Amino acid sequence: MTLLTRAAESLGIDASAASPAEAAGLITIGTRVRFRHPLVRSAAYRVAAPQDRQHVHRALADATDPQTDPDRRAWHLANSMTGPDETVAAELERSADRAQARGGVAAAAAFLERAAELTPDSARRGARALAAARAKYQAGGYDAALELLDAAELSPLDERERAQADLLRGQIVCASTSAGAALPLLLKAGKRLEPLDTGLARETYRDALNAAMTAGHLPSGAQVVDVAKAVLAAPPGPPPGRNDLLLDGAAVVATEGFPAGVPMILRALEDFRDGGVSRDEGLGWLPFACRLAHNVWDFDSWSVLSARLVDLARETGTLSVLPLALHMRVSNRALAGELAAADALVAEAEAIGEATGSRFLAQYAALVLEPWKGREAATRQAIEALTQDTVLQREGMVVAATQWASAVLYNGLARYEEAYVAAERGCEHPQELGGPFIRSLIELVEAAARSGRAARAAEAAVRIDELAQASGTDWALGTSASARAQASTGPAAEALYREAIERLGSTEVRVTLARTRLLYGEWLRRENRRVDAREQLGVAYEMLGQMGAEAFADRARRELQATGETVRKRAAEVRSSALTAQETQIARLAGDGLTNPEIGAQLFISPHTVEWHLRKVFAKLGISSRKQIRTVLGGAAATA
Repeated sequence: MTLLTRAAESLGIDASAASPAEAAGLITIGTRVRFRHPLVRSAAYRVAAPQDRQHVHRALADATDPQTDPDRRAWHLANSMTGPDETVAAELERSADRAQARGGVAAAAAFLERAAELTPDSARRGARALAAARAKYQAGGYDAALELLDAAELSPLDERERAQADLLRGQIVCASTSAGAALPLLLKAGKRLEPLDTGLARETYRDALNAAMTAGHLPSGAQVVDVAKAVLAAPPGPPPGRNDLLLDGAAVVATEGFPAGVPMILRALEDFRDGGVSRDEGLGWLPFACRLAHNVWDFDSWSVLSARLVDLARETGTLSVLPLALHMRVSNRALAGELAAADALVAEAEAIGEATGSRFLAQYAALVLEPWKGREAATRQAIEALTQDTVLQREGMVVAATQWASAVLYNGLARYEEAYVAAERGCEHPQELGGPFIRSLIELVEAAARSGRAARAAEAAVRIDELAQASGTDWALGTSASARAQASTGPAAEALYREAIERLGSTEVRVTLARTRLLYGEWLRRENRRVDAREQLGVAYEMLGQMGAEAFADRARRELQATGETVRKRAAEVRSSALTAQETQIARLAGDGLTNPEIGAQLFISPHTVEWHLRKVFAKLGISSRKQIRTVLGGAAATA
């Protein structure tokens, strides 16, 4: 308020001038000036003549202390300008640097965009427009970023800047449209950067390889193996470390096979998991590390790094990374059996997709989650959202991911013929770097074994074991033992089931453990060992029911009833399942202690909308306060 008073005095405005607005309830003046609604503030600003606005901004700039509040002063000074001014543009650039250091990418983008507009020199203006475009991209403003990038490319950029512009265009397309469309742009940028900046070239190839893995098989153009060859042929960058080990390991897997590259990836992941990661390194390398941790069956690294990535993207407001981070975390939490927590993350990803205009990653996240719940209509809807996207239709990963989802759904529903057809289609492109291929193999074993295709089940189980032996983790070896058990008979099958349960029991992969207990219990019942079957089926039913894996839990219930056991329904399940995805997300954030404005800021909705949803949550859960939320929903929010 002191600042406003000083500025008003310099303009010769008396304090009583605000009285009519106060009397009308449009503003409240205390230690700060508060408008009744943001639209009132916007209307008051826009109705003023441009010259009057410039005069006010200049007065506010003059009244602001350049030592204690340089950024506010720079912003007001910039808005008082009628033409280019290098001094003010440089001030804005310094403000952008400070905003970036604080993790405020959206503020940095605004400072840089205005700095570019005020820059008189065309070459410097291009460089600042390029920096502004990069910050806009990081903040999730993809359309604005492309406009700034177009403006930058009209300026006389040097060769390195033009290569950076190619890279940024590829990154924007990858985040906003599709990985397949971005791949040729990223490869072009990588080649262009090789003689200019070897370190940035390798980061670009990292993004290209990640895009190729995300897209999967493409009908034409570069494939995963082509990008991997480019990685291995590129000049070495700075002294090699975990980043190079991770990238080279992934490239070696694609070109030489799983056993050759996995040890390199596992060593790099251990360094990422146990060592510190800076903000810039984390935003650049953790998405790639999370993907590879999943693909090489390193669940511990996947859990640690995906949580770290989500936190980092949230803290910095990097909306270009956060949807992918949430997708990684959803997949991780789903396999950990925390489907409610994963559901809340999907709601967050959908909110970000709405805000940024890019929804395909949220659609992928929903596709990961819905099949585990056993909800056929929701799974079909998630599948259609991807398959009807004209840009994504050409990407092989859409086929692999949607067919895997169908296979999980139908195996849960015990519709094994349909599961078999879907799993076979999901295995059509056996790219070892692609997670859906391995996951489809796992579903194929169960579907084939239960539909009378013993030879095909055994063949798929052998392939899983080859990959699992290269990894050597308990998750991998436990999954392999479970697959081989389904393709075996007699004492050999029982020994493998027990090995699978022991190995998986030492991991956090509770869904796979619960499914293995279900499979073992079903096998025991078919062997007429009802008492032993009840033990395994009872544990499976409890685990799957607590997770919310409804179709698999219902399979366990039916099997238990077939052994003569009486099974009771779970009341707590029914109450929590009544919440929508957004209601679950809001409830968990409220249960974690966030205020309505804080929840609204994270989910891009108003505090009033948050309050409205919470009233519905209270009614559905039969509670009356925020303190009761965690008791009803459990503590899973803390792991999200």
